[in-house]
Amino acid sequence: MYLNCHTYYSLRFGTFSEVELLELARENHVTQPALTDINNTSACLNFIRKAEQMGMKPVVGVDFRNGTDQQFVGIAKNNEGYTGLNTFLSGHLREDKAFPRRAPSIPHTIIIYPLEKTEAHQFQDFRDNEYIGVSVNDLRKLPLSACRHLKDKLVVLQPVTFRNKSDFNAHKLLRAIDNNTLLSKLSPGEVASEDEKMYPPENLYRAFGEYHFILENTARLMKECHITFDFSAAKQSSNQQTYTGDKARDEEYLLELCMKNIRYRYPDDQKMALERLHRELELIKQKDFISYFLINYDIVDYAKQKGYFHVGRGSGANSIVAYLLGITDVDPLELDLYFERFINLFRSTPPDFDLDFSWRDRDDVTRYIFERFPNVALLGTYVTFNYKGVVRALGKVFGLPKEDIDRLSAGNYDPYKLDQPSQLVLKYGKLLQGMPSHISVHASGILISEVPLNTFSATFLPPKGYATVQFDMHIAEDVGLYKFDILGQRGLAKIKETLEIIRYNRPEEPPLDIHDVNRFKKDPKIHSMLESAQCMGCFYVESPAMRMLLQKLQVDNYLGLVAASSIIRPGVAKSGMMREYILRHQDPERVQQAHPVLLKIMPETYGVMVYQEDVIKVTHHFAGLTLAEADVLRRGMSGKFRSRSEFRTVEEKFVANCRQKGYDDEVTLEVWKQIESFAGYAFAKGHSASYAIESYQSLFLRAYYPLEFMVAVLNNGGGFYRPEIYIHEARMLGATVHVPCINRSRMENRISGNDIYLGFGYLKELEERVCYRVVQERDKNGSFASLEDFIDRVAISIEQLAILIRIGAFRFTGTDKYELLWQAHLRQGVVPGEESQYRMFRMQQKEFDVPVLQTTELEAAFDQLELLGFCLSSPFELLQERSKSNKGAQDLKYCEGKYIDIYGYLVAVKKTQTHKGEEMFFGTFIDHYGEVFDVVVFPPVARRNRFRGKGIYRLYGKVANEFGFFSIEVVKMKKEDYISDPRFES
Repeated sequence: MYLNCHTYYSLRFGTFSEVELLELARENHVTQPALTDINNTSACLNFIRKAEQMGMKPVVGVDFRNGTDQQFVGIAKNNEGYTGLNTFLSGHLREDKAFPRRAPSIPHTIIIYPLEKTEAHQFQDFRDNEYIGVSVNDLRKLPLSACRHLKDKLVVLQPVTFRNKSDFNAHKLLRAIDNNTLLSKLSPGEVASEDEKMYPPENLYRAFGEYHFILENTARLMKECHITFDFSAAKQSSNQQTYTGDKARDEEYLLELCMKNIRYRYPDDQKMALERLHRELELIKQKDFISYFLINYDIVDYAKQKGYFHVGRGSGANSIVAYLLGITDVDPLELDLYFERFINLFRSTPPDFDLDFSWRDRDDVTRYIFERFPNVALLGTYVTFNYKGVVRALGKVFGLPKEDIDRLSAGNYDPYKLDQPSQLVLKYGKLLQGMPSHISVHASGILISEVPLNTFSATFLPPKGYATVQFDMHIAEDVGLYKFDILGQRGLAKIKETLEIIRYNRPEEPPLDIHDVNRFKKDPKIHSMLESAQCMGCFYVESPAMRMLLQKLQVDNYLGLVAASSIIRPGVAKSGMMREYILRHQDPERVQQAHPVLLKIMPETYGVMVYQEDVIKVTHHFAGLTLAEADVLRRGMSGKFRSRSEFRTVEEKFVANCRQKGYDDEVTLEVWKQIESFAGYAFAKGHSASYAIESYQSLFLRAYYPLEFMVAVLNNGGGFYRPEIYIHEARMLGATVHVPCINRSRMENRISGNDIYLGFGYLKELEERVCYRVVQERDKNGSFASLEDFIDRVAISIEQLAILIRIGAFRFTGTDKYELLWQAHLRQGVVPGEESQYRMFRMQQKEFDVPVLQTTELEAAFDQLELLGFCLSSPFELLQERSKSNKGAQDLKYCEGKYIDIYGYLVAVKKTQTHKGEEMFFGTFIDHYGEVFDVVVFPPVARRNRFRGKGIYRLYGKVANEFGFFSIEVVKMKKEDYISDPRFES
């Protein structure tokens, strides 16, 4: 009898989930609730799935509203009607159109107009599928309504939005947040009636006792509704079923592509490759994943034709088929990649392919996919209210001062001293926390479906400009839709741009095959860089944590880097197994401490779980779970899937099987702890290998073309560090770095020989349009001869011109910049703005006597600090007091166990917490010789010594050596003062 139920997917309106709605219905003995969220069908698929599990008959539809103004409710009679409602809703959402008073003709649907709207608009003629909705509140109006005679058109339309008073209060707060207003100023029209609740059916029967025909009409309509989707484990994929239009032809084409490339990939011996290939193809055919592989191949093939670089990652990198198709560059035979992690007979989902493209190329690849395939949409995701966000939002709703909101948001308060509004913020913050706030776009997921995606939900149009479904990846998988992951990253752009820079800066160099990774894997220079962690700017291996791990493991080969790429992930560290792996790597005797079964399963990693497939290996071989159960466990280790009953069942079976095998509970629980702590954060081995290949490509370029590589790094947003750190690294590698120059610079950085000219883009206050004018004029009419020539040719205000002069962009003139500033003001400062540029005839410039002025190096450094955010001279030259220590990073190995006094320029700080929740820090610095060193600030010291932004610190501490990695355990530190700005001295 309830045809208008809302969940919290009626965004910033509803107050509970679709599962809680079903539980509410069961409590009230309602067997057929209808979910009709406001302008949204996000919850419908999971509602249908859960309703069937709970023995209820689901009904779904949409509550169409303009704001809070209800126009009509649409109910789907069947799947076709549901598609029609989604299509109609999508059109309005994507065009941001208001909904009309009357619904269009949508086959296989029921349209219900609220009694109030029917009377207000004087609706008289109704289609067969159109009805008038009467709520409990409407019953007192019905005897006086003209609609009372339309007995066959009246149905119950009792909205359900709340369960209790707490829900109603939460609803009012959500409405205030949505309207960005104080709760006290919230318009009553924005709030639903407090009686929008679900009552037991007998209460409704009693309320509508005089109108039995309304109850009968409603029951008849609900009997007409039947909607279902296949959520079973054996469901057919909803992805596009064929690539060529014919499954048999798809099979032939896939085999043809693989055989075409097998000699290229395996030029010497194809026997093992052919065996693995046919084994994989048989399973791919049985699991009906052929079109999935071919579509991924199509995307990659398009990218290659356009000259785009890509990296194929995920579990699909374990596949020889993917390797032969060029989807990945990881050889599964070389790395002995676990076949069952890629695919097995019991796996219902296709393998993961994460296709990385340059951040510059990704948008074009996405465009191609939408144009190439007929049924495509981006995958949605929901942004939920987190603690800080909801506290800030509610703080505004209750009218708290900004200082109070900041204090509550930071958790910096005494709960016993809070006023009542602050207490209410925290109370209702807990209630709203975790609710969806708004729908967004998944970071990478694209759906390519066999049928229109409105079959599953409505779509909306985010700023990206592509249709996006209203549900997330977990719901997509439930209904057999498996995403294609198209990601953008800067590492590939750095590689591609480095090659372009080499072509113009070293034209004599022969063409470089960056894909000849097998050669790179044998290069001793690269291995030496890895072992010493000289990896600044290189993909995935440049961070302080990775640099530390490389040194501790003494990584000097490709396989070592593959392992390190996964060990660095947070799960392995959290489980304590990163340290154990290092210990076993350093001490072969310690390997014997591993459980014999685990050591047999994972000899390569010393019995330590490092890769995602290790979860499958251990649960299958150690605990005796089936491969299907093992895969459920792997997938369930993170996110929404963990709470599902099938995951809990497998977890219980894991423990029971281990006991049956005779393992001690202590061993069983330790193994389970390791699985649980890292499985959701670990990489598949093929995934790590893909990262390692890109790392090797970056390392090769840094080793042999270091300056070109650093310019490309800077031009693509840097990486882990600030731009000035990469500029410093370029200078350490032999570059002469110049501030922007009007005759040499562009928006991006440029290199000529060993000279790097910084781009105009670093000048924070310089307008982009001015930069483009300078470059366009220079490209068209040649270099500028003087300041006067520049002023005559480029439209620029005196303020913008002053920025260029102060940074030294006119230093080619040989005139001091103070003199140039005088000249600029004398020649151009008379006329405001850029008007002086637009004269019909060039004016004869009057000559002025300008005093002789001289800019000091310190003044230039402070100009650079102001305009660029950093200076090109050493920051140590700016110290107010000279360093009292000449110790540097190279001295650490000679001072092991001793205390050291050292100065360092702050590069990066990482804040973390101990297992007791105490705050501590890891810091990275550059010494006055330009070398990098690391420090640790433990909680007792961290409480007394704080990092205070970038600058030079004097540090005193004990030198520690852990597995060959030297760092300083700080006892005390102090940020040193710079000299006063000489530009403002009298």
